[in-house]
Amino acid sequence: MWCEAVRWREHGELGARRFETAARASRTASLALSNRKEFTTPHNGAINSLQRRYLLSGASDGSAAIFDVQNATEYEAGFIAKHRSILLVDKQHENGHKFVVSMAVWYPVDTGLFVTASFDQYVKVWDTNSTQVVMDFKMPGKVYSAAMSPIATTHMLIATGSADVQVHLCDIASGAFTHTLSGHRDGIMSLEWSTSSEWILMSGGCDGAIRFWDIRRAGCFLVLDQSRSQLGRRPPFLEGTSDKIWFVSHISDPLNSLQPSSSSKIYSAQQRTGKSKKQSHKLHKSHIPGHGHIQQRLHPGLSSSQNCATAHYGAVTGLRTTTDGMYLLSSGSDSRLRLWDIDSGCNTLVNFEAMRLQTSKPLQLAVTEDPSLVFIPCMASIKAYNLWSGMTFQTFRGHYEPVNCCYCSAQEQELYTGSNDMQILVWSPSTPAGATFITTVQYFILQFHPKYHFDKDS
Repeated sequence: MWCEAVRWREHGELGARRFETAARASRTASLALSNRKEFTTPHNGAINSLQRRYLLSGASDGSAAIFDVQNATEYEAGFIAKHRSILLVDKQHENGHKFVVSMAVWYPVDTGLFVTASFDQYVKVWDTNSTQVVMDFKMPGKVYSAAMSPIATTHMLIATGSADVQVHLCDIASGAFTHTLSGHRDGIMSLEWSTSSEWILMSGGCDGAIRFWDIRRAGCFLVLDQSRSQLGRRPPFLEGTSDKIWFVSHISDPLNSLQPSSSSKIYSAQQRTGKSKKQSHKLHKSHIPGHGHIQQRLHPGLSSSQNCATAHYGAVTGLRTTTDGMYLLSSGSDSRLRLWDIDSGCNTLVNFEAMRLQTSKPLQLAVTEDPSLVFIPCMASIKAYNLWSGMTFQTFRGHYEPVNCCYCSAQEQELYTGSNDMQILVWSPSTPAGATFITTVQYFILQFHPKYHFDKDS
């Protein structure tokens, strides 16, 4: 079977992207609490943030630590890899935070710098090699969130959300504040940069609003409204790129992945005629006789009613974009998870099954690279939902207290979770690599070569 699969790859019948995607999906689907790897944390408080290959964590005791995910510090019983922190900055450090570290993020370009945000109202930039503070920024209130654009090439800005109603932008290059973004009516709990534009920032506030900002101009240009919706998802790529369309769609519905959905057909028809709902709405509004220009508006392009729209009935506690930059996930203190189409700004009406979320602190969500699954902390467990159907795919239980953060490693296909029990747990694929390969090959043969069949023991 392996030889046959390789032959199909050589002949071009089995695309590399498809094979890689299904292999990753198969490993992600088999995640379970690892019995081969564990982290020995130096934290004496809840784990609030987890980031990247060198795992960067921030905790409620005011400390931040770095772990090497790939290289174990020691081995227990010969095969259990123990990972101890290779760097620790705590309250005893001369420049350490005095209160809760709410967020710790890496500088996107390399691991030479990292940023921590704390309830002591400071955002600090650290040199990893010297473990010294390079610069710090004093905020007007408790800092709930900090974020840097993963694709920025022309700026080095840190966006910060705090108990203050404004988003503050801090420039690492100059060591000063550049400007503030005003619009929220309460504190800002979550921030997320766009993965398709280095200028677009999204913020979620305690007022229930999610605002989109172009940092080059004043005011937000979009406020998400939960009542403004579209049914289904749009095709992610233009016609003719079937591999790319399949890349996003096959996980949610493998049996119907080659058949366009009704919403896709409608969207394609609108593209051909050049009359989408969004365009027709704009044209209709701009050609109403007797209506002049808007004399006063709170934000460019927004009416007062649009400016007051809400995405959740309560604080927005978490934001996460998909890797393709097309969709945004948001969680709220109303214990709801919503999926938004970033291009149209519409609620996609994906009905995620019942969940219970924390309401008093920000949550760090994780999405697989496909994207097919979203991992969300649900009190002492972590739930994996199918991104497109909203069905619960799997529930992970292992923590003893509420979970605050999740990080999904695309390279290792592992899930890392941090909790109030001061532990970082590793969830690894339980299926052996060989079995994954065979399962993947069978999947492709059944989907793309229906003339081949397998026995149960094959």
